[in-house]
Amino acid sequence: MAFARTILMLGLVAVVLVPSAARAIDPVYANAEGLAIRGIDPVAYFTDGHPVEGSSAYTFEWMGATWRFASAEHRALFEADPTKYAPQYGGYCAYAVSQGQTASSDPEAWTIVEGKLYLNYSPGVKRVWLGRRDAYIKQADARWPKLRSE
Repeated sequence: MAFARTILMLGLVAVVLVPSAARAIDPVYANAEGLAIRGIDPVAYFTDGHPVEGSSAYTFEWMGATWRFASAEHRALFEADPTKYAPQYGGYCAYAVSQGQTASSDPEAWTIVEGKLYLNYSPGVKRVWLGRRDAYIKQADARWPKLRSE
């Protein structure tokens, strides 16, 4: 059973990382409505310890996306230092970036490492990413600038 689950997981990861034609990517992964992190408050990961739905009453435009917040206080914290709270790699899947690709992310598949927020495509991909997290972060840090410029 564990072997079958591993094969299924690797298949899902392969689907996520199917190479696409080279093209410039948006600096922040946003949904069809232009919302970063699907409207989840990025500050809440740090202050509340879990994803919290942002409100359309508290928004901020940054890096070509609309960021939502649960409160005016959270919005003010983000405005003062967006790079402190925004997910790494523009909110694209951290595992995908480590592999030289981009993929969407699930706000429920998150991790904070050394004060930085990382998102993954799914809880299953997050488990794979956690298995070699530090190595994947190093790879993604090296590959992200090239992905941004393609």
